[in-house]
Amino acid sequence: MSDDLDVLIIGAGIQGAGVAQAAVAAGYRVRILEQQAIAAGTSSRSSKLVHGGLRYLETHQYALVRKTLKERDLLLRIAPELVKLTPFYIPVYSSTRRGPGLIRIGLMLYSLLGGLRDTSRFRTVPKTEWKQLDIAQDGLLAVYQFWDAQTDDAALTQAVIHSAQSLGAELACPASFVSAQATADRIEVVYRQAEEEMRCTSRVLVNASGPWVNEVLAGITPPQSGLAVELVQGTHIVLDNPPPRGVFYVEAPQDRRAVFIMPWYDKMLVGTTETVYTGEPGNETPLPAEIEYLSNVFSHYFPTMSDQVLESYAGLRVLPKTAHAPFRRPRDTVLHIGPERVLSLYGGKLTGYRATADEVMQRIKRYLPVTEPKADTRTLGLHPVTDNSGC
Repeated sequence: MSDDLDVLIIGAGIQGAGVAQAAVAAGYRVRILEQQAIAAGTSSRSSKLVHGGLRYLETHQYALVRKTLKERDLLLRIAPELVKLTPFYIPVYSSTRRGPGLIRIGLMLYSLLGGLRDTSRFRTVPKTEWKQLDIAQDGLLAVYQFWDAQTDDAALTQAVIHSAQSLGAELACPASFVSAQATADRIEVVYRQAEEEMRCTSRVLVNASGPWVNEVLAGITPPQSGLAVELVQGTHIVLDNPPPRGVFYVEAPQDRRAVFIMPWYDKMLVGTTETVYTGEPGNETPLPAEIEYLSNVFSHYFPTMSDQVLESYAGLRVLPKTAHAPFRRPRDTVLHIGPERVLSLYGGKLTGYRATADEVMQRIKRYLPVTEPKADTRTLGLHPVTDNSGC
């Protein structure tokens, strides 16, 4: 491995993977440091959805929805084995807060932001089809169906890393960041791999370490305070039921939050929760109250099915620290430069990882030399990785 790099990335989740692919495709010397394994954290513990974020319309995040709908359609083209178009259903009941008129307006806006493409169309499901969906019928007023997509989040992250490696990016894994010194024209980095202390220099350091973002930043000299954020735990449960006909987008009766009930291979997946997390990243685990909450949401809408939980998992979101409830906080990635030549990524959506990587490259290009691009991430095909022995 070369010890003189253009871009050093900390973290091999989907955001770090995307930046690595974008940087090496632009012709730069790239290395990724990952302390555990590819997609070991939140990037394997998401809702497995590649979507525009219909619910973000309620908080007026129109630019985010437009961006992610565009990226969803791009991923459907370049990763057809990994990202699958899936029907989404919204059942509306007499007891739900969002009535049929509001849902219809939201879907019309969603379709407009998606460019009125076929993948952004929606329909009203006829009453003759309601029983085929296996949902509760009492008080059911309307059912809407639209299109979004699903993926195996870990498999998608592995595919992006593999794409970056095929273009020449290096992966050090497991390798843990120790410290860094920012100078006028370089970042001098110390990391540990196989019990050995390693050193390298890079023109730019990209901190894509997810919930460890401020911890990594604290290890860089000159010192720089990170952004004020809160870690929010999202829990999912896997139920011992055959997969539903599509993804059901429902309103939790307990607090009116949006919850997804989804197919996951040959089972059902239900999520997610939003619980403020104050422990050490990496130690998060589903809480009994979260499991009960999701089980109750499921039973409310599918009362005739088993709510037996086979497994559960929890991941951490990095959200801006505000007075608002987590559900109402901005969900787009925040890019923060400081000290010079160090860029940190806060938050971000699985669907928008490639567009985020493009934004990162625009922010750091002033530190980088002019190069000859090798590829364009908008057209690079992504395929399932059968050999993941690299990490």
